[in-house]
Parts: sequence; C-alpha cells; structure tokens
Amino acid sequence: MSAKRVTDMTTGSPVKHILLFALPLLVGNVFQQMYNMVDSIIVGNFVGANALAAVGACGSLNFLFFSLSSGLSIGIGVIVSQYFGAGDIPFVKKTIANAIYVLAAAAVVVSILGILLAPQILRLLGTPATVIEDSIIYLRTTCAGILAVAAYNGIAAILRALGDSRTPLYFLILSSVINVVLDLTFVLKVHWGVFGVAFATIIAQAVAAVACMLYAYKKVPYFKLSKEQLRPDGRIIWNSIRLGVPIAFQNSLIAISCIILQGVVNSYGETVMAAFSVTNRIEQVVQQPYSSLAMAVTTFTGQNIGAGHTDRVKKGFVRGTVIALAFSLAMLPVAYLFGGSIVRAFVKDPAVIAIGARALRITSLCYFPLGMIYVPRGLLNGAGDARFALINGATEVSCRILFSNVLTRLPFLGYWGIWITSGATWFVTGVVCVSRYFSGVWMRRGFTKKE
Repeated sequence: MSAKRVTDMTTGSPVKHILLFALPLLVGNVFQQMYNMVDSIIVGNFVGANALAAVGACGSLNFLFFSLSSGLSIGIGVIVSQYFGAGDIPFVKKTIANAIYVLAAAAVVVSILGILLAPQILRLLGTPATVIEDSIIYLRTTCAGILAVAAYNGIAAILRALGDSRTPLYFLILSSVINVVLDLTFVLKVHWGVFGVAFATIIAQAVAAVACMLYAYKKVPYFKLSKEQLRPDGRIIWNSIRLGVPIAFQNSLIAISCIILQGVVNSYGETVMAAFSVTNRIEQVVQQPYSSLAMAVTTFTGQNIGAGHTDRVKKGFVRGTVIALAFSLAMLPVAYLFGGSIVRAFVKDPAVIAIGARALRITSLCYFPLGMIYVPRGLLNGAGDARFALINGATEVSCRILFSNVLTRLPFLGYWGIWITSGATWFVTGVVCVSRYFSGVWMRRGFTKKE
C-alpha cells in the first residue's frame, strides 16, 4: 500500500485525523444505505404499501443475520489496527490470513440458517398474512448474499485498520449505482416485485466484494500472503473470535431487541408498519454520520492503543463528542421542518405520511444521546474492551423490551410509544456507554499487551 493510502493516527491532530478518516466512511455509509433506501422508495411507489411493509418487516432480521459477519469484521479490524500501531507487521499479515476462515465459516452457517428458518421466524413475530409471503421471499433472497457481505465487510475493515478509508468507498459507489439500475430494471421492466429489489441488492453486494478482493490482492502488500501465512493458526483464530464474537453478539442482541420491537409494530397493522419502515430507513441514514464517526474513533483508538498513546485516545473522545453534538443540533430543524416531505418521498399514503412525520419529530429529540452511544462504543471497541460489548447489547435489549411493552400500553400514547421507545433506549444506552468510558476499564484492554 503506498504511503499516501496509509493514515498513521499515532501522531498529529486527533480531530483532523478523525474527520478526514470519517468523511469517506460517511459517504460510503450513505451509499450503502441507498440499498435499503432505493428498495423502499421503489417498492412503496411502484409495488404498494403492503410490499413496503413486507420489506420493513425484514429489516431487523437482516440486521440480525448480517451482524455476525459485521461484528467479526470489526473485531478483526481492531486487532489489525492495534498491531499496525505497534509496528508488528508479521502479525498484521497473519491476522488477515486467518480472518478468511473465520468470516467464511460464519457467513455460510448464518446464510443457511436464515434461508431455512425465515418462515418460522416471520410467523413467530406475528407478521400479518397479507405481507408474510413477500417477507419470506425478501428475507431468503438477502440471506443468500451474506457471504458477499462478509467478504466486503472483512476486507473493508482491514483496509480501514491500515488507514485506508477511501478505497472501500469507491467500490460501494460502484455497487450502489448497479443496485439502483437493477432495482428499476427488475421492478419496472421484469416485474419481479419484492424479489427483484432483494436480488438487485445481493448482486450489487457481490460486485463490491469481488472488486474489493481484487484490489486488495493486487495493490496492498499486506494481502500478499505466503502459503505459510495462509496456514490456519489456532491462536490467531481464537483471538479473532475472542474479540469479534462479543461485538457480533452485541449486534445480535441489538438486532433481537429491534425484532421484538418489530413484533409490537406488527400488532398495529399495515399503516403503522409502513410508517415504521419509512422512519427506520430515514433514521438509518441519520445514523450514518454517527456510525462513520465511531469507525474513525475505533481505528484512531486501535492504532494509539497499540502505540501506547492513551492520552491521545482521551483527546479523540472529546473531539468526537463535540462533532456528535454539532450534528445532532443541526438535524433538529430538518426533522421538524421537512419531516413530512422526506416521508412523502417513500410513500404516497396520507396516513403513513402523517404518522411518519410526527414520529421523526419525536426521535430527533434524542439524536445526541444516540451519538453518545456511537462515540464511546467506537472507542471501547478500538481499545479491545470486548466485555462491554455484551453489556451494551444487553442494555439495548432490556430497554426496548421494557419500554415498548410499557409505553405502547398507555392509552394516551398507543403506537406513539413505539418511537418514544427508540428515543428512551438511546438515552439509557448512551448513559451506560459514557459511564463505561469514564470508568477507565478500557485502558487495560489493549489487545497487543496480551500477546
């Protein structure tokens, strides 16, 4: 990898490193969200509100099935960033080699389970009979593409750990354009409906994965692996699992809590389901700056923990908090003034638009607490504090179950309790994340120190 592609975050301005590293991540994340956004817009406008509800009913399940590979990718990236910061290049290459086996095995298992269990899970969630057939088709099709998702996420996480946040962006832009074109073709020309948008998504993801693999092999020296390095190493595999699985389990717990909330949503019928689906899509986009910031903080923390620069990690936390606050304040007038117009881009049903617009005003009040989940979580992940990942996931599960079952049963709230649940969950989880940071436990979790 050429010097200009590497970002050494162990020296220089923390805020500059974080912002410059986060910007390509933000653009990439927004393009990635276009997969879901375009699916929803096309389905809502050209297939119907019931089909949109079917796609929305699969959102949390897709997150659950994808969470294992994404969590393992994050864990592997953290290990690579810490070894990179410590200057231990042989272990960087060994970690990359063994990541192949970890990610491939996890992706195959989860894909098979998702395809086989899709009908049972959707029925267990109480998915209405009017949308369950389309939901099964959509879920099974997207599960078939999990291996491509794991391949792209794994290579992208490693490139970012090495300081390259731009290259994965280029391949995401390419795949996003392909996704849009195929969505329109499969729905408007071939008339494949829900299957068409799901199939377009997995093709686009496969393109990103293959392109990223070819680039990494040809252009990045760390991916030039010898037969000896490709030999499975039980210790490295275990270390990847030890750090990656708790993060994956955290994501799974969060996904489970979202699935439970989706079950509450389903009990209110297609209109509320469609509104919830739209606001979920919008909030997924809103969360991308926070997510990008967290990934930048993760890499910044990983490299500096590896180099033994704890004070720089603390500075990164302060700068990240300021950035999250600024964005949260900027989004408030957007939600209050333009919420209805944004929802209208997804669906034409007046009832869905009215519910969605008000729901966005409710959740926007808790955007800063949402940001204060991402910033400390990114730091704690980068430091290798795997134990907290389980605490964080358990907190979100508990809050979503408790708040959704209590608030929606209050007569004066009803289904508005669904969106209040999201805000309240963000607030409590944010407090827990910030408290963990100030406890200082993360300063003793450096991965390279344990070798």
